Amino acid sequence: MPTMRIRPKHQITIPKEVSEKLHLQVGDLVEATVENGNIVLIPKQLTNKQSIPSLNKNEQKILVKAKEKIKKIQTDLAHSKGLNDNEVKIAVKAKLINADQAWWWHEDWQKGEREADKDLAKGRYKQFDNIEDVIKELN
Repeated sequence: MPTMRIRPKHQITIPKEVSEKLHLQVGDLVEATVENGNIVLIPKQLTNKQSIPSLNKNEQKILVKAKEKIKKIQTDLAHSKGLNDNEVKIAVKAKLINADQAWWWHEDWQKGEREADKDLAKGRYKQFDNIEDVIKELN
């Protein structure tokens, strides 16, 4: 069983043999969860390996724009724009994004992501030691 070392910023390198078995590529998303005291990494595919439904010429143009935006979000979240309603619809139809995750790619959500990143960078947040302090702050 391969062993990994945690590096600065809590980074790890997934062993080549594991990456190859799961067909992981640079830039792929991986969800990390904790189960029974173990770290579990779950690859999140942005594309399904199913056949893609037929798209008309207008939908194909929209899909090209959606792909460009998705790539930009993956590489530079702070300076990217999210998808509009039509782009989300076509990206889901083309199985570029999962329907249950479509909200995350929409510009409305991405705008909030950018604002949150700016707030964090400017120190506009509070840290709490316990849930009771959080509740007091909310009231």
